[in-house]
Amino acid sequence: MKISPYLHFDGRCDEAIEFYKKALGAELQFVFRFKENPEPQYNPPGMDDKIMHANLLIGETQIMVSDGQCTGVAKFEGITLSIEAADAAEADRLFNALVDGGSVIMPLAQTFFSPQFGMVADKFGVHWMVVVPQPMP
Repeated sequence: MKISPYLHFDGRCDEAIEFYKKALGAELQFVFRFKENPEPQYNPPGMDDKIMHANLLIGETQIMVSDGQCTGVAKFEGITLSIEAADAAEADRLFNALVDGGSVIMPLAQTFFSPQFGMVADKFGVHWMVVVPQPMP
């Protein structure tokens, strides 16, 4: 079984894809716009150039993304994506890239469970934990 996150950016999907390409090295693997829908009668008005579905590969993880229905501001409540960094330098780079235009929830710091851990809300409101895994004894 495999579980993949599916994020709806409510009209800002193109912008989110470019942000994650720059911040996380995401690779756009597939994009399907509403204008390509073989059943256009189900498309919301004015959505032709918006993204109906796209796949991003971030590291080893597939993230699915969409513009959704473009009904307002995207809300990412009750979910946080966790990203493992190889070391403190990578954690710092990822944390700073993700917080650009967003906000710090918990500053990047050493904790009892990690040499570097921090939490951010990116500029789209997606919550991220950046963690360097603790070496196992």
